[in-house]
Amino acid sequence: MEISATGRLVVRITAADVGKRVSVRRLGEPGVTHEKFTDTVGVLTSWDDGVLLITRRDGQSVRIPESALVAGKIVPPAPARRRGPAASYEELARVAARAWRPTESERLGEWELRAASGFTRRANSVLPLGDPGLPLDEALTVVRRWYGDRGLPAYVQTATGAEGTQELLCAELERRAWTREVTAELWIGALAPVADLTEAGGVVLSREADDAWLARYQRKGMSEVALKVLGCGSPRSWGSPRSWGSPRSSEAESGGEAESGGGPSVWFATVPSETGGAPAAIGRCVVDGRWAGFAAVEVDPALRRRGLATTVMAALALRALDEGASAAWLQVEAENAGARALYAGMGFSAHHAYHHYREPGASGAERW
Repeated sequence: MEISATGRLVVRITAADVGKRVSVRRLGEPGVTHEKFTDTVGVLTSWDDGVLLITRRDGQSVRIPESALVAGKIVPPAPARRRGPAASYEELARVAARAWRPTESERLGEWELRAASGFTRRANSVLPLGDPGLPLDEALTVVRRWYGDRGLPAYVQTATGAEGTQELLCAELERRAWTREVTAELWIGALAPVADLTEAGGVVLSREADDAWLARYQRKGMSEVALKVLGCGSPRSWGSPRSWGSPRSSEAESGGEAESGGGPSVWFATVPSETGGAPAAIGRCVVDGRWAGFAAVEVDPALRRRGLATTVMAALALRALDEGASAAWLQVEAENAGARALYAGMGFSAHHAYHHYREPGASGAERW
């Protein structure tokens, strides 16, 4: 906390510091806490009518009456993590987006509007990296119309907790009554240690999600669109999304592979069941340059705690290393304590939190 030369606590922030990372101390609330003071660190997202709104790393917003402040100062960005690869938020956001490609996308300024017939929020939400080129209210009107034309609720995917994330946008969406439905985290780690965790024997790798793999996958009734999303789309979808207002092009009209050439390499892992039926375990890995992204790691509930998830990830990590990757990422929901413990033991750590905000008045979509 900031302390003056006389030893007194000092408030050294003002409303002009909105958008900056701050640390504040306030008086504790009687009956809520036994502590005299409560400390909060996060991004100052507003200071209106005598109330501060601070968005913490996990995306939770804390309202603090100005009258309760006893100290406050601007603090530097969160320090870089001591283990794992160095990465910016924007790099990871783009890598994660390429690993979960929609079947249709358009540009609204620097925002990307993504749709895939409602299969997962990740492929049916706006990725707001940068300026939409319009005032926010106008941009959100375009967003809601675009998704409404497709019979989908409008979602905006935001992030908090790292340099360059979107705490201010989160606060603006909440002010407009958009509902945050999901909070998850993107974790990163070195790839080679994952490959060294265990022998990867008995794992079958394939370029496609075959019937056996799908029999274990938690989402049933898979559509052709869902299969395209899992496979990162066809090669024709690997190019840049078209800009807002340009003529819409269908996959058949796009005329072959994007000029940028190539796209993510997708692998599906299966551990066959010893008794037949659905596999004992499955997993998915998307190799994209130096990054390998793990997803859909699922194990037969009757066979959990036998190391099968680790075996699947080790086999996929070996393949990713062979293709030149060196770093790994994955996404895990905040309340999934078992998965978080597993990944922490593999050397992964949280890089940032991300959230899906749903437009006011719309019903929810499929998780993630």
